[in-house]
Amino acid sequence: MMNGLVERYGRTGFAAISSVIWAVPMAAWAGSSDLSPIDKTAYPWVALAIGLVMLAVWIVLLTRLGKISVSTRQRRLDLGQMSAQEKRWTLVCAAFITGLIAWLNAAATVDWGPLGYAIGAGKTGPIMLAIGLAAFAVVMVAGIVFSARNANRAYALRLRPSRPDAAESAH
Repeated sequence: MMNGLVERYGRTGFAAISSVIWAVPMAAWAGSSDLSPIDKTAYPWVALAIGLVMLAVWIVLLTRLGKISVSTRQRRLDLGQMSAQEKRWTLVCAAFITGLIAWLNAAATVDWGPLGYAIGAGKTGPIMLAIGLAAFAVVMVAGIVFSARNANRAYALRLRPSRPDAAESAH
């Protein structure tokens, strides 16, 4: 099964996709550690332990990647094959995705009641904060769309076959 996934996505793609096995429990730990002091029902140390064990499993998986043979073909997320432009736009897209995830994580772990009351009371500071938070979310989504389109364009350029016969006919 691992060989098939590595063949399909390449080594870099497999490493990125399989990182979910430790990233999700770590995100659960971060969220539950925020809520645990308040409601006393969350168990953050269980999620942390699962995340750390899965991180170790993921590292073992990564050490095995070099031994798996992979056919030579173009893959979307193969750092060795990516052009500089494609790497740049993919990194920008990842940064915007990270910003949106951070915003969602913060939004999920904050009690918004006091902000709602302050906005209802017409206080300028909380209104400006709400506008800033909304603008941040809009900018992150727009940045994801814009950078993903550019990364896809760069990938399409990489896939475009070079035509040596066209260069010869131009002379």
